[in-house]
Amino acid sequence: MSDVPEVPEPGGERPARGLSARVPFQVVEVTGPSMVPTLHHGDWLLVRYGAPVRPGDVVILRHPFQQDLLVVKRAVERRAGGWWVLGDNSYAGGDSTDYGTVPEELVLARVSARYRPLTRDQRTVRGVLGWAVSALRPVSAARSVSRRLRAR
Repeated sequence: MSDVPEVPEPGGERPARGLSARVPFQVVEVTGPSMVPTLHHGDWLLVRYGAPVRPGDVVILRHPFQQDLLVVKRAVERRAGGWWVLGDNSYAGGDSTDYGTVPEELVLARVSARYRPLTRDQRTVRGVLGWAVSALRPVSAARSVSRRLRAR
């Protein structure tokens, strides 16, 4: 994840100044492959701070061992002590299989939507039409391709 200005401090409180004090939504950019095929490097996410989290939601959290690092993962289940989170790309690592249950106060936001920017190889008419159909999508457990693949 790229840096997100004015993110809530561990403890769950949002900052009391600026736009984020009034609007719980923010846009962040995805970096890295841990959520492929649901999210790709360069995707933009609309996230909502303080939103209730349910199993299957894609969430933004502080890394339990490096709390200045924000990561995006799927909240799989609530366990004693917090959330078990996994990346949709099982080969990328860097999830609860490495660091265990994530404390509730480190789960900051729920992802509401994903915007995939137009790439250079999509500059044909067919590429632009394909992009237009899939560029903006809600991100939820019910619509996730990876969840359907995992259930097989």
